[in-house]
Parts: sequence; structure tokens; C-alpha cells
Amino acid sequence: MPASGISPISPIHSASPLVEEFLQQLTNGLAVGGIYALIALGYTMVYGVLKLINFAHGDLFTYGAYLGLTLLTSLALTDRLGFALGVLVLVLMVMGLVAVLGAILERAAYRPLRESPRLSAVVSALGASIFLQNTLMLIYGARFQVYPDDILPTATLNVLGLYVPLMRVLIVLASVGMMVALYLFIQKTRIGAAIRAAAIDQGAARLMGIDVNRVILLVFLLGPALGGVAGLMVGLYYGQVNFTMGWVYGMKAFTAAILGGIGNIPGAMVGGLLLGVIEALGAAYVSIAWKDAIAFVVLILILIVRPTGLLGERVADKI
Repeated sequence: MPASGISPISPIHSASPLVEEFLQQLTNGLAVGGIYALIALGYTMVYGVLKLINFAHGDLFTYGAYLGLTLLTSLALTDRLGFALGVLVLVLMVMGLVAVLGAILERAAYRPLRESPRLSAVVSALGASIFLQNTLMLIYGARFQVYPDDILPTATLNVLGLYVPLMRVLIVLASVGMMVALYLFIQKTRIGAAIRAAAIDQGAARLMGIDVNRVILLVFLLGPALGGVAGLMVGLYYGQVNFTMGWVYGMKAFTAAILGGIGNIPGAMVGGLLLGVIEALGAAYVSIAWKDAIAFVVLILILIVRPTGLLGERVADKI
């Protein structure tokens, strides 16, 4: 499996080969970028409320991939319910299980240190990451784990004359749909207003009757749930997973959060999609060996011009 998830070009039928290749890489970049963006949302939500980088978030993403594989093979959901309904049930189960892991992580690793110096929480996050990664290795082993290939659709869709793998289209639509749903939840609901209030000033939020502990717990439910789905998408898209992949994808997602503006939910979406497209185009037109370097060079150039990211750092009213 490629380290950052760039897949080979699929054959298509259209008039211009150059345009075909560009559009294929663009759709591939959007699929990978959607995965990055879902993971980045977990980083940016936690930072927006706690001003803390949750270094264990990438490992929760990995747990989503492994739990998806376990549930898929042990329950045979797609055989019993069909592909569409089976995958939907699988997504909901993975989201729920990884959300519970996120809540346990918050309660065990972060809440006891909430009044401690910031460095203590950072060390706790790193320790939690090491613990989660090694626990996964002891349970599943150090080898790559392979998703069953007979459950994945091999069909392609004709999108305006461009033949795109169905799985790629589903990942783009699902990731964008979940990102939009999260944004509307944060902006349009009372619970979302409570999250934004806690991000502005936790003390004032408590005076307004908001249970800040519950808000923080909710953030650690939502972020890992989206990260778990992203892990499942990686498993379904590439067919194999490894217990160390959370470090690579977590680093890319953290980069995407910084690119869009840390603490900014729309920024995490834009940053993730942009990073995926840059990697895909860099791999296709420059060199697959240099795609990571190209992505980080673009990040550095953007931060030189916009130090707070494309949409600005938001840790308050526009989280």
C-alpha cells in the first residue's frame, strides 16, 4: 500500500489523454483528500476547544480500519444485507466503537491533566499514541492485514464522459457529506453553539450553564468517529492496512489542519482536499518519490504568505 494513499491511474475513455489523466488524478486526489480532511477534523475540533494537539488521533483512525476489517469478516454484513446496506451498517458500527475509544481516551489520558501545564497533556497524548499502536500490534500482529477483495465493487461510473471507479466516487461523496453535516451541526444546533461557546471561553460557558465536560466529551466522540470512518475508507479503498499507518495519515491530516487554519472546521476540509490533490498531481506529473516533499513545499509557501493558514486560525466564534 502506498504510504500516503496514491493509487494508480484507472483506464478511461475520452477524447484527450492529457485531460483524462488530469481528471483521473484530480478525482483520486479528492478521494485521498477527503480521507485526510475527515481525520483533520478531529485534530482541529480538539484544538479549538482544548488548545491541545491530540497525537493519538491517528491511532484511533487506524483502529477504525482494523475494527472495520474484523466486523466485515466476522459478521459477513455485505453477504447478509447486500453491499450498500452492509457497508452502511458497518460504517455506523465503526463510528460507534471508535467514538467510545475516543471517550475512554479523553477520560483516562486528558481529563485528569486538564488543569496541569500544557506540556503534561502533550506527553500524555504521545504516551497514549504509543500505547494504542502497540496494543493493536499485539492483537493483530505486525503484518499487513488484507480486506476481502470479493466484497468491493469493481464497477466504474461514467461521470461526464470520465470513467471513475465506483469506490472512489463513494469515498468522495461520503467524506464531503459527513464534513458538511458536521459543519451544519456545529453552526446550526444548540449543541454546536455550546461547542463554539466552550471554544471561546470555558469559564464564561460554565457561567451560562453549559456543561463543559460534556462538550469536551462530545468533541472526543465526534472527532474519533469521523477518523474511524476514514480508516474504514482506507481499508475499503486500498484493500490492506497496517498498524503503523496512523502515524503517516495522522501527520498528513495534521498538515492539512495547519494548511487550512488550525481550529477552523472549514479550513480542515479545504486543507485536506487541497493536500490530497497536490499529492496526486505531484505523483503523476513530477515523481511519486517526491510527492510528500512537494506537498510540504506547498505548505511552507502558503504559510509564508498566510501564517495562520488559508482560512485563518480559528479557536473561537468561527470554529
